[in-house]
Amino acid sequence: MRHQEQAWDAGDIAGFMVHYSDTICFLGPRWRNCGKAKVQASYERNYPDRAAMGDLTFGITEVLPIGGDQAWCTGTWALYRPADTLSGGFTLLWVLEDGRWRIVRDHTY
Repeated sequence: MRHQEQAWDAGDIAGFMVHYSDTICFLGPRWRNCGKAKVQASYERNYPDRAAMGDLTFGITEVLPIGGDQAWCTGTWALYRPADTLSGGFTLLWVLEDGRWRIVRDHTY
């Protein structure tokens, strides 16, 4: 998740998306998007430039293995921008796909 923070802070949404599975479903407070292309398009629409993206910080609360190839991760996020600060929490379901950990469910609130 440190890589995701670094990619986001560099304005690199494609780099941020590297850790998402092609089968990702993102569940937010106002919408549900499934499929990596749809999730990435949503990020690009909502964060059109580096200023809108701000500085992202994750706080990991818990990682709970649920088998050899799956794990739940819960935590907090904060997005610091000159005009405001946004924050909330998340629950991520990580799955080992082709030897790499990928997020298949992202419930961010």
